[in-house]
Amino acid sequence: MSMNSSTHANTAKRYPDSQVEVRGLEARYYDLLMDVASLGRYKGFIEGAIGDMDIQPGDRILDLGSGSGRNACLMRHYSGEDGEIQGYDIGDEMMARFRTRCARHGNVQVARQPIDEDFPPDAPFDKALISFVLHGLPHPSRLKVLDNVYHALRPGGTFHILDFGEFDPDHRALPVRWFFRHVECPYATDYVRRSWTENLEGAGFVVTEQHPYVWGLARLLTAQKPVTPPLASV
Repeated sequence: MSMNSSTHANTAKRYPDSQVEVRGLEARYYDLLMDVASLGRYKGFIEGAIGDMDIQPGDRILDLGSGSGRNACLMRHYSGEDGEIQGYDIGDEMMARFRTRCARHGNVQVARQPIDEDFPPDAPFDKALISFVLHGLPHPSRLKVLDNVYHALRPGGTFHILDFGEFDPDHRALPVRWFFRHVECPYATDYVRRSWTENLEGAGFVVTEQHPYVWGLARLLTAQKPVTPPLASV
């Protein structure tokens, strides 16, 4: 996902300390770079995670930080002609890549929308996905994203967070420690040390399952918006 401000899309980062902003050549060749960096495993990893989302024909899905459109087109394979994929992003180059990649699908679209600002009114979604974006936001913005998604989902709808798992990087193998100290931003280290079950429950969700990948370094965390809202405390 590109997190550039819509008014300064080519000049200033929305969050200068974040690593999730993708622009320039990196945006144009993002998927190729990810495939090369992962020795060809990234595509299969993403396909497996989206398969674990249990997408049904006709599902209406919100894709947050939708980037190049790779995830959206993969999800559309499951939701089919009767479903709909709505991507939100604010990076011009990434949105252009999205529109090119998904052009043959009339029910897959992207709109300019910061994911940590109020979403526009829309029909409720069955599912929402955020893939390797949440870790790159400051924590108040992450909580705003959770609140936005809660209100965007129908009762019983599910929120899928594909991102790093929960662990202390200082207690992991040397390559992991090096990665979090020298490659990832400080937001990422903060992210992996937090309890996302607690954060999601605080936003009103119920965590239903998780699929760990890559020795627990990554996971797909699934939370449901309850059909019946919790009773307010007296």
